[in-house]
Formats: sequence, structure tokens, C-alpha cells
Amino acid sequence: MSTINSQPVIAIRDVTKVYGEGDTTVHALRGISLDIAPGEYVAIMGASGSGKSTLMHIIGCLDVGTSGHYVLDGLDVSQLDDFALSVVRNRKIGFVFQSFNLIPRTTAFANVELPMVYADVPRAERQARALGALQAVGLGRRAQHFPNQLSGGQQQRVAIARAIVTDPAIILADEPTGALDSTSTAEVLDLFDALHNDGHTVIVITHEHDVAERAARVIRLRDGSVYEDTINHHALSAATNGSVT
Repeated sequence: MSTINSQPVIAIRDVTKVYGEGDTTVHALRGISLDIAPGEYVAIMGASGSGKSTLMHIIGCLDVGTSGHYVLDGLDVSQLDDFALSVVRNRKIGFVFQSFNLIPRTTAFANVELPMVYADVPRAERQARALGALQAVGLGRRAQHFPNQLSGGQQQRVAIARAIVTDPAIILADEPTGALDSTSTAEVLDLFDALHNDGHTVIVITHEHDVAERAARVIRLRDGSVYEDTINHHALSAATNGSVT
């Protein structure tokens, strides 16, 4: 695991999110402030209605807050328009979703290559990087397989390869094991451990305690606010020693 730097990769200050108005007003986030440093492994937890999904959308530049500031890897993204946010997402964030979000009619290789096509990476470079990312998740030999030829766990590993292929500042995973069996869940979590140990910043949105236990830090939300922000000393010790829990 790399040494965590003092400059945060995520700096959120007094961020609110309000939906609707009048009698239908919903305060999804109520002045959240938090920092996440490069190289951290963080789990964000909360019950339905806690603001967990809203915070995930803001961290992932899928939405912006109603008020407050969000600085991502040195860039204030609080007031960016939709196009600018899409550029930031593609460059700074690698997404992993519960439903994999793979394109069914394209190979694993083509799915992983896709973010670099959008980023205008030269063909030879993107092909080399796509294969390297698939090899990193143990699927180099499955590069030409289609999603329906892969197990759920393998599909999620393809999604992780797609997330890391652009070398983003953050890997943001939304309930990444929700559609997996216990064996595949363990394999995917081991992969997140390895990515964290290699120095990646990993943020996992989850309601599952066994998933959160892998993270070195757990942030819990309630009613749109952070009510608990704790260090998981067992996971931190395991990462420092280079072992997998």
C-alpha cells in the first residue's frame, strides 16, 4: 500500500442536496463535510434514505450539490455543467456497478477498451492497456469472450478492469457484490484489496457489513448527515502488512 498523502483526493465542504420545494422538499444531504486521501480504502454505509446514493452520485460527478463545494483531485467540480462533469468522470473516476453495466454484444476486451475510445487514446496504446487490465484481474485468457459467456464474478472483474484501465484518481464501486454469490464476492473483494495495496483510492458504497469490513475506514450516514466515521484497525493492519483478510 502506498503512503497516504496529506492532500485529499476528495474534499467535500458543507455539501447539501435538496430535491423539490414547498411541501415536497426533501433534504437528501444536510451539510456533509469530509476528506478522503489518495490511497485510502473507504466504505460508505447507510440505510435506505440515509443519503448514501445521493453522496455517491456527487462523488462520482453524476450530480452536483445544491450548495457547498466539492474538490476532486484538485479541481472544484461543484459548479460544472453536464458536459464538463462527463469529461471529469471519464478522466478521474473508474466506476464499478452492481449490475456490471457491460455491453452484451461486445467482448470483454472491447468493453474494457471503451473508456479509452472516448478519451481518444491511440489504438495500439489502448489495446495494450486493455489487455493489461484484463490480465491484472486474472482474465487475460477470456479477453475475446462475451459477457454471456462469463460468470457473474468474471463479469464484475471485467467491469473492474474497465474501471482501472484509464488509471483514474478514484475507483468508485456501488454495491459491487450485490449480484454475486459468496465465492465470487470473496474474489472481487480480494481484487479490491489488491488494488488498494497497489496504491489505488477505493470507495465502496455498500449496505453489507462483510464488504465494509474490508475497508480501512467506514463512513456511516443517517438522515443526510455523517453520524460515524471510523478507522477499521484490522483492515488497516492487514493492508499495511500486505495481507488479505
